[in-house]
Amino acid sequence: MKQSTKSVPIVFYAGTDPVTVGLVESFPRPGGRLTGVYSQTTDLTGKRLERLKMVPRLRRVVTFYNPDNPSARQSLMIGRDAARQLKVEVIERPVTSLEELRAGLRALRPGEVDGYLHASDASMTSYADVIVDALRAKRVPFILQDRESVVRGALASYGLSYYAGGRLISKYVHRVLLGANPADLPVEQMNRLLLVINLKTAKAMGLTIPPSLLARIDEIIE
Repeated sequence: MKQSTKSVPIVFYAGTDPVTVGLVESFPRPGGRLTGVYSQTTDLTGKRLERLKMVPRLRRVVTFYNPDNPSARQSLMIGRDAARQLKVEVIERPVTSLEELRAGLRALRPGEVDGYLHASDASMTSYADVIVDALRAKRVPFILQDRESVVRGALASYGLSYYAGGRLISKYVHRVLLGANPADLPVEQMNRLLLVINLKTAKAMGLTIPPSLLARIDEIIE
């Protein structure tokens, strides 16, 4: 959108550092037509894998991602580093369409993997309902990045609430529509990270949440 327009102001939500990917010049002074909200998503890939270790004998996890997405590639790099430290093997399945994702999920054999690692990938996030339904049916434990997916049946999430992010972004849109210059609106970072678990999904998968993890949970969906 930035490359294809010359004068249109743009308000974004970014899960990857917007300075690193070239959306803005800096957080306090974006310096162009873009501003918005940043919340750690890509950087938390390793942390999500750590929390997936609640699964007993977690040895192999699968991940689906779009190889054309720079954020997805960065997320996988972080995930690989975390997996080496946790002694977990990551099985990478690149996909470039919903049809390829559905086919890959259908092809997962019983016992082939012990869990699913969610990459920071906009396309995979947009297909979250497909991923949730398929992995629940196959009883493959998984942690996504947003609270709303847990409400819809995901096992757990560690990251943000899209609802809270959307409310914050709307304030930026309002200011821009009233004439504010995006270059003068500092990028706001959402720092509140939520660990949310769906106990009904956990029970259906035969998982018992360790007390040490339960003590750190911000919200339990029952």
